[in-house]
Amino acid sequence: MKNEDVKPPAASYKSQRINQGALYSWPMGVWFIIFFIAPIVIITIYSFLKKGLYGGVEPIFSFRAYEQMSNPKYGILVIRTLRIAVISTLITILLALPCGYAMARSKNQTLLLFLVIIPFWTNSLIRIFAWMSILNNDGILNQILLSLHITKNYIQFLYNQGTVILVSIYMYLPYAILPIFTSIDKFDFSLLEAARDLGANKPQSMFKVLIPGIKSGIITAVIFTFIPVFGAYTVPLLVGGKDSYMLGNIIVDEVQKTRNWPLAAAFSMVITLASIIGILWISRANTSDAKMKAVSTKEENYVTEAQK
Repeated sequence: MKNEDVKPPAASYKSQRINQGALYSWPMGVWFIIFFIAPIVIITIYSFLKKGLYGGVEPIFSFRAYEQMSNPKYGILVIRTLRIAVISTLITILLALPCGYAMARSKNQTLLLFLVIIPFWTNSLIRIFAWMSILNNDGILNQILLSLHITKNYIQFLYNQGTVILVSIYMYLPYAILPIFTSIDKFDFSLLEAARDLGANKPQSMFKVLIPGIKSGIITAVIFTFIPVFGAYTVPLLVGGKDSYMLGNIIVDEVQKTRNWPLAAAFSMVITLASIIGILWISRANTSDAKMKAVSTKEENYVTEAQK
């Protein structure tokens, strides 16, 4: 027997694939450690240290930052941030659902996707300043209202929570449309026809068949909207007023103005935990959807074999 005919055992092939996989994963692992794990570890450590006399931190273990977070004024701030984030996310999802459905059912998906992605090409600050030029006291909207004699004096559109919600919806609407569009595009619309044949009207088939079928996309859209709004800084700073001071603003102020780094790190941990919970929620939803699809596929195969 020639040496060429002797094949190495399967175990050697398996070990070779494992070694190659480990080699290929090293760059990603290093990047993940440097830019994700290390910052979280630093923030966590800083949140349990004592504030320095002139700012910064001292290497002394302390719960002072978390005790300061129990201050009622910070509680009001967190509730306000949650309210703005929840309202913004809810309206964004309600707008993204019909947009994603229309895109998925359209013959011009490429054009519509292009129109949704266009805002990403512009710096976020420029887009916020554009809204300021529209809503300012001498801005475009007030000029139109005055020229049409709808109002005699300008209306204060800027520097309130409503404007923060409006601009936040505009900023993060594409992040909600894209995952919902992807889920609807993969949805089997024959299920809607089956629901209609079984007596469900169009709204019932939408709410009882389509919405549960695209649950993973909706959850992803909620997380992609809620977390950025929850930690937003530039939008409430530029278009919000005193009643729009949010969690992201206090983190920046504690770092730059009062130099209370432990307190800023403690508030950052709140946003980090919210992000981690959201990621785990997405992962669980995607896993459950994958299991449901696998079960349905097995059932369809079983029915097909039985019919044969």
